[in-house]
Amino acid sequence: MTRTWIAIFAAVLAWSGFHPRDYFTWFLEVAPATAAFIILALTRKRFPLTSLAYTLILIHSVILMIGGHYTYAEVPLFDWIRDGLHQTRNNYDKVGHFAQGFIPAIIAREILIRKKVVAGKGWLAFIVVSICLAISALYELIEWWTAELTGEAAEAFLGTQGYAWDTQSDMLMALIGATAAVLLLSAIHDRQIASLKQG
Repeated sequence: MTRTWIAIFAAVLAWSGFHPRDYFTWFLEVAPATAAFIILALTRKRFPLTSLAYTLILIHSVILMIGGHYTYAEVPLFDWIRDGLHQTRNNYDKVGHFAQGFIPAIIAREILIRKKVVAGKGWLAFIVVSICLAISALYELIEWWTAELTGEAAEAFLGTQGYAWDTQSDMLMALIGATAAVLLLSAIHDRQIASLKQG
């Protein structure tokens, strides 16, 4: 967490919270990002992460803040993509759920490796993807509980846009994201973990 990282996080958070489409939805969407910031600040000295992990966490936070500002169903760029490609819905939420697998995969992988929880690389990949699926399922349950407790006020948070299989497709995107992260970033991640240990 460099000063640049903190400045970007703070600037996007401030923009996101300035006249969002719906304050309740904004709070629900940015809460995980602000919680992550607090956890990272508290653990920075005793358990610093790799630069890859910090960068991905910032990207995920920005995705959440954009979704919080506009609501996931109304992000303007994805309205344009929907109309241009003749889609039936705004698919920004799928970007969010892909990130929900992609970013936690690197965080889980880093903790499991550095805490020496898993030895074999095959088991490591399987457990990382399983953790990401568990996180995705928990998030879907939180969305359901929020909808039950708040009624129509949670519609923008759910972002289903009338799609019957939204929950299942959200978890599929997280699965794809987690698998992609493990396949694409493991080598660079291993190098950064090794450098961190040496430092």
